[in-house]
Amino acid sequence: MEVQKPSNDAMKHLPLTPLRAIRGVVCLLILVSTAFMMLVYFGFLGAVIIRLFSIHYSRRVTSFFFGAWLALWPFLFEKINKTKVIFSGETVPDGERILLISNHRTEVDWMYLWDLALRKGRQGYIKYILKSSLMKLPLFGWSFHILEFISVERKWEVDELNMRRMLSSLKDPQDSLWLALFPEGTDFTEQKCIRSQKYAAENGLPVLKHVLLPKTKGFSACLEELRGSLDAVYDVTIGYKPSCPTFFDNASGVNPSEVHMHVQRIPLDNIPTSEDEVTTWLMNRFHLKDQLLSDFDSQGHFPHEGSEGDLSTLRCLVNLVAVIVLTGTCAYLTIFSSIWFKIYVSLVCAYLTAATIFNIRPLPLVSLVKAWFKCKSS
Repeated sequence: MEVQKPSNDAMKHLPLTPLRAIRGVVCLLILVSTAFMMLVYFGFLGAVIIRLFSIHYSRRVTSFFFGAWLALWPFLFEKINKTKVIFSGETVPDGERILLISNHRTEVDWMYLWDLALRKGRQGYIKYILKSSLMKLPLFGWSFHILEFISVERKWEVDELNMRRMLSSLKDPQDSLWLALFPEGTDFTEQKCIRSQKYAAENGLPVLKHVLLPKTKGFSACLEELRGSLDAVYDVTIGYKPSCPTFFDNASGVNPSEVHMHVQRIPLDNIPTSEDEVTTWLMNRFHLKDQLLSDFDSQGHFPHEGSEGDLSTLRCLVNLVAVIVLTGTCAYLTIFSSIWFKIYVSLVCAYLTAATIFNIRPLPLVSLVKAWFKCKSS
């Protein structure tokens, strides 16, 4: 069986020189330090304090501040690294509540979805379904928890209850939502592709060369729980030139030179409702992705390019300055001002650690009072 070798075997766009390595480390230090200040001062405010009064406004405040921070990544990719992000397919409308599915070429696919979300003003509202081990990452795990990412063990009998509980909390149509899912469940490698092809051949399924067979349970659950509150499903196919990047490739700017994203908007009415039909539908979508990626490898682009414009450099710079001034002020107060700021930061760090480990999210006081009276009356 033929396997499309992962593009990591190809050459990088640029060599990793000491200067580029230093620049990558500096960029990461800026991003991590600003993320820390955002978390302890504004993440705690939005996701904990305001949530005691309103989940809706909690999400809006949290998305506003973290949307500003997340916008730094597309600025790094497109303006500093000079990576060309080329969109093709359909121009999707602003303001929709959507479920987004994508192929999973490398460990950083999810970061480039911010480039699309930023163009639609939704970078603060994008949530991912991700493996639970990532929740244990220092700092990043706190962010994932505050932004209400859904963690999974990739074992449906273990994941179903928690996943449906989290999905049910995202049903409010007043809350903006981009829920991103990688149905393959893991990033593409040659060994994984061989196993996927073997399974497909033994079970009468399409033998794919550029993607893995999708896992359908999670996607079906998302549709089942959220169908009534979603506007559409966005099917995104990602390709890289000259090769798939790593996390540090992104930070140092050595790879890739181009990121291609093909976007198709699928109305909910065009997606079946029964689980068996949804499984078949998703398999067919990944068969189409496989053909798209085959054509991309041979032609160097996806069809119908130019569906989205470039980012505004001025707006990116204004956002960068605002984030640095805001987080820099917080850092100054923490380090050089009253000891109470240090005590506050220590307590918030302790809370965020516990909340992430035990998946704690406060309920609004009104809901707690209602529950108390209901319990008392019964």
